[in-house]
Amino acid sequence: MHPAGKLESFILTGYHSVRKKWLAPEEDDPHTSDTDEDVLKPARLQYDCLIKLLALGDSGVGKTSMLCRYINNHFYPNFISTVGIDFKEKRVDYNTKSTDGTETGRIIRCHIQLWDTAGQERFRSLTTAFLRDAMGFLVMFDLTNEQSFLNVRNWMTQLQTHSYSDSPDVILIGNKSDLISDRAVTKERALQMADEYRVPYIEVSAASAKNVEESILLLLDAVMQRMEKEVDKQLSKQSIDIKGLSSEDNKKLKKKSCC
Repeated sequence: MHPAGKLESFILTGYHSVRKKWLAPEEDDPHTSDTDEDVLKPARLQYDCLIKLLALGDSGVGKTSMLCRYINNHFYPNFISTVGIDFKEKRVDYNTKSTDGTETGRIIRCHIQLWDTAGQERFRSLTTAFLRDAMGFLVMFDLTNEQSFLNVRNWMTQLQTHSYSDSPDVILIGNKSDLISDRAVTKERALQMADEYRVPYIEVSAASAKNVEESILLLLDAVMQRMEKEVDKQLSKQSIDIKGLSSEDNKKLKKKSCC
């Protein structure tokens, strides 16, 4: 079945908690207030799925520059450090994949929210508050800055402590790959760390746009696959519950017919 079709069927059975987490609200959802409905109704016509991604990493590693490159395809070399939390948005037509990884040609319209966090220590408590709502994480370091690479462990610990899962969807990103002569972290070391945490690793350059879009789509793939598994799991649970209820109803009917 088309993933979007699965999700639609899933919503109709009453599992509103998962719908709230993964999907854009339905226009006729009885659990949405009139005020919320008026605000959300136009957006529902434009996308099927809301995806929240969070960029993490030390200050100065290039989180804002990379997200702006992805959203606007522009590079701004003189950015002021992010204060608190900022976010950017983009619509993507996601081509669903079969179990072997090949594209099915079925499209889900995704609205991606990219949350840009401050890397400074004084904003850490604010950053952790957003970890629980994000569906995927871009953990970034600066290939020319050894300390930003070492601090990846701190960010991974934050994720494991505060995110929605003990094993969230994470992409490890080494930024500024264009600054070859200034490089301080080898690809081998980065891959070793990625293997340790069992996450994919990719090197990007916000300045040249190399692998920027690929890194976002890599994380989007992981999030969509997790979402599909979650929906299948809940559908399976629902099926078992319904069978149980049907069986109980049958028993009651038999009892009544005997009396």
